[in-house]
Amino acid sequence: MTALEPTTRTDATTALAADLARVVGGEVRFDAAHRAMWSADASNYRKVPIGVVRPRDAADVEATLAVCREHGVPVLPRGAGTSIAGQAVNTAVVLDFTRHMNRVLELDPDARTARVEPGVICDQLRDAAAPHGLTFGPDPSTHNRCTIGGMIGNNACGSHSVAWGKTVDNTVGLEVLTYRGERLDTSSPTGDIPRKLAALHERIGPRVAETFPDLTRRVSGYNLDQLGGDLAKAMVGSEGTLAVTTAATMRLVESPPARALAVLGFESAYVAADNVMVVREHSPLTIEGMDAGLIAALRAQNPVETMSRALPPGGGWLYVETGGVDRAEARAEAERIAKAMRPYGLTEAVIEDDPGRMKALWRIREDGAGILTRSPDGGEAWPGWEDAAVPPERFGSYLREFDRVLERHGRRGVYYGHFGDGCLHVRIDFDLVTEPGIANFRAFMEDAADAVVAHGGSLSGEHGDGRARSELLPRMYPPDIIAAFEEFKGVFDPDDRMNPGCIVRSARMDEDLRIFVGMPTMPDDPQLAFTHDRGSFTRATRRCLGVGKCVTSHGGVMCPSYRATGDERHSTRGRARLLFEMAGGEVITGGWRDDDVAEALDLCLSCKGCKTDCPVGVDMAAYKTEFLANRYKHRLRPASHYSMGALPRWMRIVGKLPASAITGLNALARVSFLAGLAKRVGGIAPERGIPEIARETYTTAARTRALAEGPRSPGTRGRVLLWPDTFTDHFDPSVAADAVAVLESLGYTVELPPRTVCCGLTWTSTGQVSTARRVLRRSLRTIEPWVTAGVPVIGLEPSCTAALRTDAEELLPDEPLVKTLDVRTFAEVLAEHVDELRDRSAGARRALVQLHCHQHADLGSDADRTVMAALGIDAEVLDSGCCGLAGNFGFEKGHYEVSMAAAERVLLPAVRAADPDVAVLADGFSCRTQLRQAGTREPVHLARMAAEALGLRGGGHSTE
Repeated sequence: MTALEPTTRTDATTALAADLARVVGGEVRFDAAHRAMWSADASNYRKVPIGVVRPRDAADVEATLAVCREHGVPVLPRGAGTSIAGQAVNTAVVLDFTRHMNRVLELDPDARTARVEPGVICDQLRDAAAPHGLTFGPDPSTHNRCTIGGMIGNNACGSHSVAWGKTVDNTVGLEVLTYRGERLDTSSPTGDIPRKLAALHERIGPRVAETFPDLTRRVSGYNLDQLGGDLAKAMVGSEGTLAVTTAATMRLVESPPARALAVLGFESAYVAADNVMVVREHSPLTIEGMDAGLIAALRAQNPVETMSRALPPGGGWLYVETGGVDRAEARAEAERIAKAMRPYGLTEAVIEDDPGRMKALWRIREDGAGILTRSPDGGEAWPGWEDAAVPPERFGSYLREFDRVLERHGRRGVYYGHFGDGCLHVRIDFDLVTEPGIANFRAFMEDAADAVVAHGGSLSGEHGDGRARSELLPRMYPPDIIAAFEEFKGVFDPDDRMNPGCIVRSARMDEDLRIFVGMPTMPDDPQLAFTHDRGSFTRATRRCLGVGKCVTSHGGVMCPSYRATGDERHSTRGRARLLFEMAGGEVITGGWRDDDVAEALDLCLSCKGCKTDCPVGVDMAAYKTEFLANRYKHRLRPASHYSMGALPRWMRIVGKLPASAITGLNALARVSFLAGLAKRVGGIAPERGIPEIARETYTTAARTRALAEGPRSPGTRGRVLLWPDTFTDHFDPSVAADAVAVLESLGYTVELPPRTVCCGLTWTSTGQVSTARRVLRRSLRTIEPWVTAGVPVIGLEPSCTAALRTDAEELLPDEPLVKTLDVRTFAEVLAEHVDELRDRSAGARRALVQLHCHQHADLGSDADRTVMAALGIDAEVLDSGCCGLAGNFGFEKGHYEVSMAAAERVLLPAVRAADPDVAVLADGFSCRTQLRQAGTREPVHLARMAAEALGLRGGGHSTE
């Protein structure tokens, strides 16, 4: 029976799904959404799978293979889907090991081995080994989400390969199931497979020794060089084309107790590459390299990023990591290497041994694969020729030749990589949307292959061959070796049903290119400007390349809904793929009205964490706004869009009521029956309390006071305009009072707009773009005299401040006032007076700090940290991610559980565990509301802590 074509053989596909569901204990997903999400990996390629199976154990794997044999369909085992060569996509039944089969089964510190299931994440294994002073050596940049099974499939390496080698060097044994159901344990192999492999080795072994390139980073082709000694090692790097791994025994290595990092600056990447052999003589743990183009791309993509300023001057850098029994020894070794490199073109070196700063520096290098996919003007760059490797002593020569190949084909590329092993990573501005562009892509790939072979190298030095390079293997290996590869696969998989098209009998490298075969069919006339994607929503949906940083379990802000549910469709990557397929219309066919897409986006918190945390700069909050704007165009909206989406309008009405009436409203909101009715009408989660409204807004109180007191003397430091956002003005007016007291004490004249102003955020987040534009334009006209006079606008609510600084351009790209608007945070103003703050501060205080997500994404927090230090605040900034409330999200019906799960990850446990005298600082109204409703201590704004530290009375307008 031939393989099923899922788009045409619906009856057969339905029967296959039903048969699998009867025998598999794990999930069986053949719906359009899952097939869309698993249609791509981190490569250029797209192949829609037949369906997705998530086995719970080896018995599920065996049952899946049996059913697939009966139906004659291919199988593709897959890990985190971060493969860059295209080996993790196929028209097959995908075995997804990320949800289950992810346990460390045994760990033997004496033998330095660990037996694991294939879904174990690299960092999970490293964490398990760490208490024993051990680690798992290979560590790709995706180490916090890639699986051991995937690493075995790709023969992954990572930055420490100069010390600990590739995955093949760290694999002890494999337990596998073949497509025909044969069990094989490489520790005691029996049966036909070992016998046939022994015969193959005896016949082909001498030719393998003659023809395989002599370098540590040879990953292309099968490991026939291992056949004579180690069957497990021979199977590593087979890309799921031989069998399914159900368990693996991996080697562990000693991990130095302390590490240091020497960042060596050179005039260019060429000079850095020329001198890696000198560094290798000192036996460091790592020798990584970067080009200046990566740093330029980083700064363009993330303007609030500051860590790259710590790099030494130069046009190319080497990251050299050293180890020691303590930080002093590790640092001394790093300094010794830096000193030794002075005669070899070193411009300057930075030595770092602080773990936090080292981690931040490493993030620059690790995010390279995503950073380089977009140029500052929205230009696109792609993998393909991604990780070729040559002997490191020839690396500088190869780098120069590679640039000549780029120039010959009219292409540009920015690179980084494992310079110490002669392995180069690069993203290239291929044109993959036109036929001439694809022809150019093919011609370049062929010439690049010839160049690396001429330098004694391997087409792949880390990521494997897949669909990108398998077709090129005959340029690297002679015909008899290619024939031996086919025979090797045939021993395990005579039916050619394990991930067909990779390594042998390959697919063409210019077929199934994702953006060409998935060209959009729907109109591209977005509501938002998408200025960073040249005004194109469909171009924005191409941003996600599947690097998968959003499917990590901790660190940063992205992606809180995925961390709460563990479901791919609630990750930034899953949502981006659904939107991409929606634009194409083949698998996701409902366009803007598609319920699968709506369901996936429903749990997006619009926290904007992905905007900064995603190396590619995917902005799912903007994509959700665009989707909602089109989905509900001329249609009835959810109740929450009319209640919370129009909150500023309702509060403007409430603000006109007398204080006694507001007191009555607050009292009614505490009556369970009436509150329940109001929440049902407004689409609000029944578990949520309705926040109390201030009896008097700050703006009303300030204007009343101004009338009574008359004009004040102008400040000595000029004018500032306070932006009285809805949340501060109507719910926490004391924040504004404290901020004004602090600013005036520093010599500023603080002014207020003459009328109500609003950034339009609540309308934007609910997709009411037209209304958001009108509201924002009207507000800008209100403050136009201040904007044209160059008066800074000071924001107190991070989400509103970020909306003015970044979202305004998306709503009103042609509005001159947007371009001249000078928006600053409260902390940014105070950071200009650190000496005065330090002199006036009353004393030390401790605080836990919850950064607002929009501040993390659009504003940065350097100024806040500077100000807190000047005020004597001993601040612990939590790596807690989103608080979970996220504006209207946590209030909407159906979102409460996810909202609280996000808060319970880090934030709420940290607050509960803190000493009573530790303040909880949260500038965001959402963050403070989440903390209040969770029953923790009363959170405070930086303005309150500054006022207290400076001995000022902030006014403290009551909400009672």
